[in-house]
Amino acid sequence: MERNVYRAHCLVLAFPAQGHINPMMAFSKRLERKGVKVTLVITKSISNPIHKESLTSITLETISDGYDEGGIAKAESIHAYLERFRQVGSQTLAELIEKVSSSGCPVSCVVYDPFVPWALDVAKKFGLLGAALFTQPCVVNNIYYHVHKGVLKVPLSKTEILLPGLPPLESQDMPSFIYDSVSYPAAFDMFVGQFTNLDQADWVFVNTFYELEQKVVDWMAKIWPLRTIGPTIPSMFLDKRLEDDKNYGFDIFKPNTDACMKWLNGRPKGSVVYVSFGSMVAFEVEQMEEIAWGLRMSNRCFLWVVRESEEVKLPKNFVEETSEKGLVVRWCPQLEVLAHEAVGCFVTHCGWNSTLEALSFGVPMVGVPYWSDQSTNAKYIMDVWKMGLRAPVDEKGIIRRKAAEHCIREIMEGERGKEIKKIAFKWRKLAKEAVDEGGSSDKNIEEFVANLVHS
Repeated sequence: MERNVYRAHCLVLAFPAQGHINPMMAFSKRLERKGVKVTLVITKSISNPIHKESLTSITLETISDGYDEGGIAKAESIHAYLERFRQVGSQTLAELIEKVSSSGCPVSCVVYDPFVPWALDVAKKFGLLGAALFTQPCVVNNIYYHVHKGVLKVPLSKTEILLPGLPPLESQDMPSFIYDSVSYPAAFDMFVGQFTNLDQADWVFVNTFYELEQKVVDWMAKIWPLRTIGPTIPSMFLDKRLEDDKNYGFDIFKPNTDACMKWLNGRPKGSVVYVSFGSMVAFEVEQMEEIAWGLRMSNRCFLWVVRESEEVKLPKNFVEETSEKGLVVRWCPQLEVLAHEAVGCFVTHCGWNSTLEALSFGVPMVGVPYWSDQSTNAKYIMDVWKMGLRAPVDEKGIIRRKAAEHCIREIMEGERGKEIKKIAFKWRKLAKEAVDEGGSSDKNIEEFVANLVHS
């Protein structure tokens, strides 16, 4: 689309992590399709290792977080990183807004990740509209909000937690930064701090879809101008309205696409257990070994993503001894894998992006939550959305091999698995309808664009 026919211009600022950049990228493509010019902004530190595969026509710009070589890994603490990012990021974001606006297409709105709430302050200094985009589900946002307001006291003292719009939750269903806030003080501050100035935002978007979290969305929409705009998954895997939208466009690790897809193509429908714990989870050796044994004991074909840094935790000779049934790779194109008909089960850490992808493709899940919002997502996967199982832990917090094997077998061949697969198919249909023309998320994006054009 030519520059002079753009209806508005959004600067979209992502927090420097793949799980935050990808939803922002997918949302940006939706906006661009509706006639909005988008400039996606990431930090210089995260732009260096990223494999940029498909940016389409969206402009990519960078700002500094104060640690251009190495990012958060170079900071002495998370607290130090966030404070430096606030100082340097505020300045470099302001400079970028001035630069971009002088190029002939002035910025109308800053869409920002609430992990960097200062971005809204910068937008308001320029008289711009500000839109927060939460990359976590509404249920998790609701929990953090009640901690922020002081309604939910930390450390937790009650065994049952009752919050509006949510089912009764136990302490182990809470995000790890809430039930174990002492171990994660900086992360606790960052997650709760998302709400410091949210009342000043003109829009509040959430990467979910209305049908998935109806009760909590309705409750939160009474407080903020909240709209659901997800699932933020490339269009060709859902509604197929954006023909060039086949992937997110970013990978921190280079996927071994050919090997993965060739291997899957040779497997029967629904026969493969896909295992991936994302880009950050690092289990202890004992837990990795138990999962490996559980996979082996299930006697199922499996595709397991084990990052290079984690390979040493696998049992000795595991890869060689299971090569007839399994394939272990360092990274893979997750969207293509989950969309493949050979995949019948997804063993996952329940990160929100992975959870949304599984919901969107109708793939039943075995939840192996590690930290952050993953325990809450796992609770919903099993007890609310009913499209998976949460693997039980022992007194040490370890998922043992028999428990892992049982969950895999239950989904792949048990009676309960048949019901889970039916429900998973229902969520797949609803996810597609939400982003398709006239769907709940599509209408919310249309409303946003209409407001931008007329503001």
